[in-house]
Amino acid sequence: MKIRSVEPIEVAAPSGEASSPWSSTVILVRVTTANGAVGWGEAPTTLMTHPVRESVREVARFYEGHDVEDLARCFAEFHRYSFYLSRSMEATSALSAVDIAVWDLLARARGVPVSELLGGRLRDRVRAYSNGWYSDCVAPEEFAAKAKRGVADGFTAFKFDPFGDAYGTLSPEALRRASERVAAVREAVGPEVDLLIEYHGRFFPEAAIRAGRELDAYSPRFMEEPVQPELSDALAEFRAKVRTPVALGERLLTPADFESFLRRGLVDILQPDITNSGGFTYGRAIAGVATAYGAPVAYHNAFGPIQTAATLQMDATLPTFFLQESFEASWPSWKRSLVRGYEVEGGEFRIPKRPGLGVEVDERAVERFRSDTIEPVGPEPPWVIAGTWVPRGPTASRSTPGPARREPSKSR
Repeated sequence: MKIRSVEPIEVAAPSGEASSPWSSTVILVRVTTANGAVGWGEAPTTLMTHPVRESVREVARFYEGHDVEDLARCFAEFHRYSFYLSRSMEATSALSAVDIAVWDLLARARGVPVSELLGGRLRDRVRAYSNGWYSDCVAPEEFAAKAKRGVADGFTAFKFDPFGDAYGTLSPEALRRASERVAAVREAVGPEVDLLIEYHGRFFPEAAIRAGRELDAYSPRFMEEPVQPELSDALAEFRAKVRTPVALGERLLTPADFESFLRRGLVDILQPDITNSGGFTYGRAIAGVATAYGAPVAYHNAFGPIQTAATLQMDATLPTFFLQESFEASWPSWKRSLVRGYEVEGGEFRIPKRPGLGVEVDERAVERFRSDTIEPVGPEPPWVIAGTWVPRGPTASRSTPGPARREPSKSR
């Protein structure tokens, strides 16, 4: 089981198929052994597709030629050499993708799902919350109509960003519009459905607190990344003044990061991302930190199907599992075609029990969508849901053009 090659593969939306900028590219990692066995991993790409892809080549030097069973030593050796690892999302993302692929290989060789190597599963199904469902929604009634459709599909929790193009500061008018959107969704889905408010780490503390106090009235289950990440110390004040719990974690990279935020009282619900916080190797340690603090865990999961498959294996073992993010219902067809082996049914994931990650990659689809493109830029930032950034209708800014999507071109 010597590792022969570690190959980063970029796939992207074909020309003409709509895709939000943040989801228009996917970095897969294929690890192949000397006897031809294959394991798969994935890395995030938001405006860093090519840097992450090249970082995988750096990580590869620490794994190629080594036995799959040496995955802990390989991980530790890269950690020792990578001087900026704890602050470099490119490095941790590349390492995470390779780590996931090697765990996939190891579990396949033993004929068990990864969850068995992590200590065994505590559950076979997990509750999902829908994200991405509100594309092209600006008016409150548009949010409400799409939320109703999600309820009809079986979802009992919805995350969404109601803040339009507000950034940094928040005008009274922008806050009013956000409040109307959340009110419309709450009325549409009723009191039993969980609403999760996405801030996208965009506000200065004063604006975040005003928004939090306003939206408390709709009883959301959590508010995600309310302040800009570099101002995270202000989360203590936010938690003191806003009733709704704070969730975050997609920009934390190491177990020590998660422990620090919990110890300092800056977060209630952890949202690690297995594709940038050290894969399964760090994932076990982060789960231990969460358990020690009794912190609920709701894994961030916004990119592709290998990420989902790996995350579900972690979910199966988490003592403090809370919710699982799902974009699957909003994916374009090209992304759906990459992997077989799991699905969302009635607002829940059934955790795959087949060996490894429990899924099969369609390598013909991977080759069909192989690309060398980068994510499009503008008019919306790549982290927003398409069509939600620029207001329309009676409350729209007359000086701001409406949204226009740029589709990435496929190149070989």
